[in-house]
Amino acid sequence: MTAGHIIQYRAIGLVRSPHKELDGMPIQPSRARGVRGTVEIDPHYEAGLKDLDGFSHVILLCHMHRAKPHRLAVIPFLDTVERGLFATRAPSRPNPIGLSVVRLVAVDGPRLEVEDLDLLDGTPVLDIKPYVPEFDRQVEIRLGWLEEARRRAAQSDDRFV
Repeated sequence: MTAGHIIQYRAIGLVRSPHKELDGMPIQPSRARGVRGTVEIDPHYEAGLKDLDGFSHVILLCHMHRAKPHRLAVIPFLDTVERGLFATRAPSRPNPIGLSVVRLVAVDGPRLEVEDLDLLDGTPVLDIKPYVPEFDRQVEIRLGWLEEARRRAAQSDDRFV
């Protein structure tokens, strides 16, 4: 396989969120504390949710359906300096795949109740994975350009609408 190879995925569900517009939406789950919503899974995949209710958090992999076409250099939300796209969490990417770690409140049939939700209403869900600290949390990290920018405002604006 080479770069440019076409890969297709099907959504397994949709996010239902109070965030109806991109303007003012939190940019990460850490900036969406307490925001509740649901993930409606296609009933065909409901059996795959078995045992998920024992986890406190899940990773949602999503298609960022309202992202602008990508640029390889962007000014990220937490900065005023142009950065390389892959050094940012900007939603407008060659493959607009989003990753969101949310608190799992409950599993009710084919529906997940979640909290700390930073995704737009109607966002297609590609996959769900349990968050496992031993696998997912890193302890020795560097934050690059974010070292200085991490305390700035944390809401989206029109840069990636």
